[in-house]
Amino acid sequence: MAKAIHMMIRVLEEARSVEFYSKAFGLEIAERFDFESFTLVYLRNEEADFEVELTVNKGRTEAYDLGNGYGHMAFCVDKLDEEHARLQNEGLNPEDIKEFFRDGVLIARFFFVVDPDGYRIEILERHGRYR
Repeated sequence: MAKAIHMMIRVLEEARSVEFYSKAFGLEIAERFDFESFTLVYLRNEEADFEVELTVNKGRTEAYDLGNGYGHMAFCVDKLDEEHARLQNEGLNPEDIKEFFRDGVLIARFFFVVDPDGYRIEILERHGRYR
């Protein structure tokens, strides 16, 4: 059976992105590989071994065009309201909390936050299928 191990995003500034993912999700550098024209930075936390891979192309000065193909990545937390307040206190400007219902039944409580490169990240409260 296949196992998901990481997802990759291209970022403009390594330090800025590492700081964001550390503040927002407690992700720290698990490994860093520096090559001639790019650097790969793998981030993870103790919660799971799934990693976010940051690819930093050296010499790039313009922001990436995310186009209309990128959806979002998602993290789940135990206490959504507390996490929302924490991100506000960190100055990360989370969007408002939303609730998603189907046939009158709560499916999810969530909000989004945007990283320094414009990637939208969903934060869901642990509930139902989101564990």
